[in-house]
Amino acid sequence: MNIAVFASHGGSDLQAIIDACKLGKINATVCAVISNNEGSKALERAINEGIDNYHLSNKVINNQDTLDQKTLEILDKHHVDVIFLAGYLKKLSEPIVQKYEGRIFNVHPALLPKFGGKGMYGINVHRAVLEAGEKITGITIHRADKDYDNGDIIAQTTVDVLETDTPESLAARVLEREHAFLAEVIGDIVSGRIMLGNGTLMAGE
Repeated sequence: MNIAVFASHGGSDLQAIIDACKLGKINATVCAVISNNEGSKALERAINEGIDNYHLSNKVINNQDTLDQKTLEILDKHHVDVIFLAGYLKKLSEPIVQKYEGRIFNVHPALLPKFGGKGMYGINVHRAVLEAGEKITGITIHRADKDYDNGDIIAQTTVDVLETDTPESLAARVLEREHAFLAEVIGDIVSGRIMLGNGTLMAGE
């Protein structure tokens, strides 16, 4: 299976996917990396791994229709089967969502539907979890659509919230679990255990 990864910043989830493919945990290849941030670490990681990479944003192409067309051309060129949004902070456009419906997946560092939506990314999520007094948080992987953190949930796993946690310590622990969980779930997608359609899976099932 050919995977395209969209990422905006650090790209640690991207690296986890690449490493899992290289180790044979996922029978797939990351064939393209797309970022809306020309200075993202994700693009640097792609370069280091010899993966075709693209900075696509309104800074490069200021017409949204043209930008969408360029994105679709790149995905077609690489025969992309699935798209993973790994810390990608830009809302996907309708043409991309329509063409790859059911084949776009997003990872979110909380148990949706809690702590999702616009502005709920990165440290903001973990701060909100602590302020709400939650005892359990986790990671959600869901099919992405045109709205933030929406779409069918296909897999979730939990992470305990400790009394001593700060937003930073909680973020680090969730991210560590997130990397392993991504490999597990993508492996299930590639193997057909999670179909490219409807269906849910809780970790451990």
